[in-house]
Amino acid sequence: MTRLSGETALVLAWIIALISSLAVLFIGEVLGQTPCVLCWFQRAFMFPLAVVLGLGLWWQDPRVGRYGVALALGGAAVALYHIGLYVGLIPEAIQPCKATGPSCTDDNQVVFGIPIPLMALVAFTMIGVLSAISLKEKQT
Repeated sequence: MTRLSGETALVLAWIIALISSLAVLFIGEVLGQTPCVLCWFQRAFMFPLAVVLGLGLWWQDPRVGRYGVALALGGAAVALYHIGLYVGLIPEAIQPCKATGPSCTDDNQVVFGIPIPLMALVAFTMIGVLSAISLKEKQT
């Protein structure tokens, strides 16, 4: 089995972050789905990932993966909480979304039959793992 190089892992992490960022912009701006409060918090972690990882690749910074891990952990934590709301594990009384705004738990949170919080969790997990892999290589 071929081992994934640190640079390849970072390129893959950056591609996932870039596609995820563009996808949520498409969902919001083209499809017109207003994001809920938790979606905004997840975006606050995803958008910088696309920029930071991209700049780290451009500048050939072998340690940029540590920022990828940190941002991915934060975003994954919010996405995990969001999934808890979506599936009903977290009581409705502590939901952060307002009654007048978009809901964290309705069909507005589903794209192609997959809940947006689940997509976000998978993306953040993949970015975090790939960023960590990039740090495993011996740094010079």
